[in-house]
Amino acid sequence: MTLTGLAPFRSGLNDMALLQNRLNSIFQDFARPSEGAEALLAGNFIPAVDVYEDEQKLILKLEVPGIPREALDIRVEGRTLTVKGERKFENEEKEENFHRIERRYGSFTRAFTLPSTVDTEKVDATSTDGVLSISFAKKPEAQPKQIQVQVASGEKKHVEAKA
Repeated sequence: MTLTGLAPFRSGLNDMALLQNRLNSIFQDFARPSEGAEALLAGNFIPAVDVYEDEQKLILKLEVPGIPREALDIRVEGRTLTVKGERKFENEEKEENFHRIERRYGSFTRAFTLPSTVDTEKVDATSTDGVLSISFAKKPEAQPKQIQVQVASGEKKHVEAKA
C-alpha cells in the first residue's frame, strides 16, 4: 500500500481542490442556516430543495424521506409558502449498539417567498419515494401567449415619390 501525503502548494490546483473539498466536508454541517449550535445538537435538519418552473407552473421538490404525510404541514399565507415537518428517531425497546448515526432527526421549517406570477389558490402537493413535490399553477396573464400573424389580402398600392 502506497501512502501519499497532501502537499497543497507542490502540485497546484488538484491538491488545492482536494484540500478545499476536505475543508468543505468538515464544515458542511456548520455552514447550513440554523438557529445556532443548539439546533445542530438537537438534531434539527434542513431538507434539500429544488425549485424550477416551466411555462405553466412553478415546482418545488423537497427531500423528506422517512417523514409520513401526517407529519408534514404545508401552508400558504400571502406570498409565503411554509413547509414544516418532523422525522422522529425510531427508538425500539431493545438495546441497540449503534456504530454510527448520520441521518438527521427532529423538526424542520422551510419558508419560500412566491413570485407574483403564481396562483396561490391552484396548488398541488404529492409525495413519491421520499420527495415532496409542491406545484403552483401560473396565473393566466403570466403564461406565454402565441400571437398569430394575420396575412392581409388585397391589392398592394404603389406609392410614387414626388420631387
